[in-house]
Amino acid sequence: MKSISTILICLLCIFHCSKSYSQSGFDTKQYPDSTFSFLEIKGMGSSTSRTPFWLQANQFGVVPRTSPAGSVMIGADHYWKVPSVSNSGDWRVGFGIEAVGNLTKQNKLLLPQAYGAIRYKNWELSIGRKKQWVGLADSTLGTGSYAWSNNAMPLPKIQIGTRGFIPVPLTKGWISFNGFYSDGIFENNRPITSNLKLHQKALYIRLGKANSKLKLYGGVNHQVQWGGKSPYLTVDGEMPGGLGNYIKMVTGRLGTKSANATHFDSTNRIGNHLGTIDLGLELETYGASLFFYRQTAYEDGSIFYLTGLVDGLNGLRIRRKNNYGSNFSITEGVLEFLYTKDQGGDIFILTDGKNRGHDNYFNHAQVRDGWSYYDRTIGTPFIPPTTDTKWKWPSYADSFTSNNRVSVLHLGLRGTLAQKITWSTKVSYSSNSGSYAESFKGSPTQFSGLITMQGKINLFGGTILKGSVAADLGELYPDTYGFTLGLRKEGLLSR
Repeated sequence: MKSISTILICLLCIFHCSKSYSQSGFDTKQYPDSTFSFLEIKGMGSSTSRTPFWLQANQFGVVPRTSPAGSVMIGADHYWKVPSVSNSGDWRVGFGIEAVGNLTKQNKLLLPQAYGAIRYKNWELSIGRKKQWVGLADSTLGTGSYAWSNNAMPLPKIQIGTRGFIPVPLTKGWISFNGFYSDGIFENNRPITSNLKLHQKALYIRLGKANSKLKLYGGVNHQVQWGGKSPYLTVDGEMPGGLGNYIKMVTGRLGTKSANATHFDSTNRIGNHLGTIDLGLELETYGASLFFYRQTAYEDGSIFYLTGLVDGLNGLRIRRKNNYGSNFSITEGVLEFLYTKDQGGDIFILTDGKNRGHDNYFNHAQVRDGWSYYDRTIGTPFIPPTTDTKWKWPSYADSFTSNNRVSVLHLGLRGTLAQKITWSTKVSYSSNSGSYAESFKGSPTQFSGLITMQGKINLFGGTILKGSVAADLGELYPDTYGFTLGLRKEGLLSR
């Protein structure tokens, strides 16, 4: 077990920046090149050994599920021009690295970011772990994008894509696009599979100029777990791999080019496919910006037959433009409704489009450890691992989640207090029905809430004092109250 001093020494040798995260699909901001750094120290405790849901969910997998705990986070990133290539500064290179040391019963040192990147204008090629969420949704006050939220640590991958929306030539800025293409790898010590690979891509279109009062958005993201080894429905434990199968996997075609393919491989798409089809509308008024969004979930070919369309994430975000200095203000609000209980119905007949249901979100017949990374759901945290709940169903003991049929009503708010303190809150109420393979009795309900406040204090030349309280009350998780308290110093390496 590592000592506290060992972790601190390791962390002080590493820097990170998280000034801006990459948000594919709805990232219209152009972030300036910069040097950014921070150091944060915090502690947490709770009334049970479990960390409340909203203290650890959507934190890129770095907050321990067990309490009490302490954390030290440090990091930096830096981008600089390459004048020898272009005097105009169109070319830039950079890096980002972040280290987190968690002090619990099992101390851990994590690297949620460690990447290098090359930029040309609004295009970027990056290699490594980089914080990212995908889809048309609010990623700060909301529940997180359905297919790829910020709940798990970033996967190491190679990615090429845009930074925000880029105007299509000859459209005078009325049509823009934002997208990326990437390939990566999963951890090798997964419970069931090994050598598992990731393929991911997304493309989003915006109608309307960046400063238009009305903008329309649409797009799709596509993720695949493929290749590697699995003891389920394979020959000699090998899932289809190679260049030929890669092309079929990327294009979503049925069947495989493997000589030793099983019936499962021959009649299905290669690997575990999932994602969302997104629509959005942004409206600018004198006093506020309104953003309506819809993510429709898909996991297999049932979406082609227009079944299960009721499932997905619906949201409204409102941002106020004017704050007149009141002692208490609400500057931003998000209201969301997540629903995944339909799944195209409980009947699956391969040759019958009307009865091609049982989508079984985030589970897969070959990839039994599911849509996860280090036992964290990559998508919405409201579809949790079986290991993270009270529910232990013997028939689903070797599948990732026992609870993928959920409905969630969620409210997130942000504002200021006394003009010096920033506050935010998240409150969520869910109904949980288990899965079609094993339903929960009575659809247990769950409430999870969080209140966070932070403000600057005159310490070390200006430091941010942060604190949170949270609670879980219901039938899915143990009733728990918890808190965090920490200090954050930014600009350690700023120019």
